[in-house]
Amino acid sequence: MKLTLIGAGPGDPDLITLKGIKALQKAKVVLYDSLAHPSLLDYCPEDCVKILVGKRFGKTSCAQDDINALIVHNALIYGEVVRLKGGDSFIFGRGYEEILYAAQHNIGSEVIPGISSSYAAPALAGIPLTSRGLSESFWVITGTTKNHALSDDLLLAAQSTATVVVLMGLHKLQEIVDIYAALDKLDESISIIQNGTLENQKVVTGKISNIATLAQVSEIASPAIIVIGKVAALPDLSYERIGQMIQQGRSVATEVN
Repeated sequence: MKLTLIGAGPGDPDLITLKGIKALQKAKVVLYDSLAHPSLLDYCPEDCVKILVGKRFGKTSCAQDDINALIVHNALIYGEVVRLKGGDSFIFGRGYEEILYAAQHNIGSEVIPGISSSYAAPALAGIPLTSRGLSESFWVITGTTKNHALSDDLLLAAQSTATVVVLMGLHKLQEIVDIYAALDKLDESISIIQNGTLENQKVVTGKISNIATLAQVSEIASPAIIVIGKVAALPDLSYERIGQMIQQGRSVATEVN
């Protein structure tokens, strides 16, 4: 018996890996998440059993214990199960928990990594998580721990010069703002990317001081990721402006500092 974990990518169905597509084409049963693009199921054979087990904040969803039970149940029936998870299974996807549970029932596993929204969504919004002179590293932090609280790591990250990416944290935006405000970082740039990589992507960019108001006015909603740091301001610099700065021998880093 076998469990195959496939990272579906950040949203755009074209961003799944070729290996992931090949696994879907042979699937007998697929347990898929809400964040996996529905068109990816078109790769499955006609007789493939497709079961939605998505979990979304604030909505009725399938509990992890139920998903684990479905993995074992379907593996016993079909001999193999494909688990299609948004982004990458090992980045806040609880993929490893599912592998451990499967192993307890003598079910082997294969992992097919996916492109994570943590870096793909910012990239397609014009935000590099690292850029020479602006950011030398980045943190990826969950906005929703198992206790439904904001991760304590955010306070540590906020004290650094790194770019900070918060996943599943839009409902904690005011708490995030309060942490940065307490560190006297009201002028820090911040972007919120809703439906990253998709055609209906929406991006709101501002400062810690005004992002809560901008988010409310823009009616930004989940699923969304938050990017905090100097690089978040880069998309606001037009290519024409960047060209002028280069001709003048000026640094882009100076412009956003």
